[in-house]
Amino acid sequence: MSDTVLYDVTEGLATVTLNRPDAMNALDTATKEALRDGLRRAADDPGVRAVLLTGNGRAFCVGQDLKEHIGALRDKGGDALTTVHDHYNPITLALAAMPKPVVAGVNGVAAGAGAGFAFAADYRIVADTAAFNTAFAGIALTADSGMSWTLPRLVGPSRAQDLLLFPRSVKAPEALELGLANRVVPAAELADEARAVARKLAEGPTAAYAAIKESLAYGAEHSLAETLEKEAELQIRSGGTEDHTIAVEAFVAKETPRYVGR
Repeated sequence: MSDTVLYDVTEGLATVTLNRPDAMNALDTATKEALRDGLRRAADDPGVRAVLLTGNGRAFCVGQDLKEHIGALRDKGGDALTTVHDHYNPITLALAAMPKPVVAGVNGVAAGAGAGFAFAADYRIVADTAAFNTAFAGIALTADSGMSWTLPRLVGPSRAQDLLLFPRSVKAPEALELGLANRVVPAAELADEARAVARKLAEGPTAAYAAIKESLAYGAEHSLAETLEKEAELQIRSGGTEDHTIAVEAFVAKETPRYVGR
């Protein structure tokens, strides 16, 4: 990987850590490339059954490194924003389409693309000192990192429009109320809590989790009748996994299932 993104796999859990604490984990080109490649690596690794995305220091990620960006604007003008296509889009897709669950351990402020990446995760555990900020309109930009898609699904269209048109700091308690956070914990407990949740998912029925993600994404864009057909298709697929057999046998035997992830 790189010094700016740390990558570790332990017992089926891939931990991807943004590691530019002095820059509040701002996204320069090297960091974006390493994050993109690390998430793709986790997605393709059959030994990885869940992913934890977090940051080192007092920020989760404040989005684009504007010091680097201003130089790119001077050199390239609007072409500097090709980073959306080259980096932000594949990172967001890697998170949202990952065939295994992704937990975001939001240890501090998540702004702009940093917030977008957290919103693309399946589950967000947020430190009580953390906050979200859409940020884009504040620097005369529109949403990227999938926020036009994820934010309305988390908070509804009206609130999404408000948060994008009038960027502000949404602190952890409000984030929980709005649905941006799934769980808020004391900052000192964030690392342990996020790891525990991600590890529990890494020990679960991986293929079933992938099917759940696929069905939710499909259902958001299709009719009830179409979604019922998709559910039937995915249920057949899930029913053919080793984990389903393990779960049923464990239930009959009144034992705790020990899943193998396939």
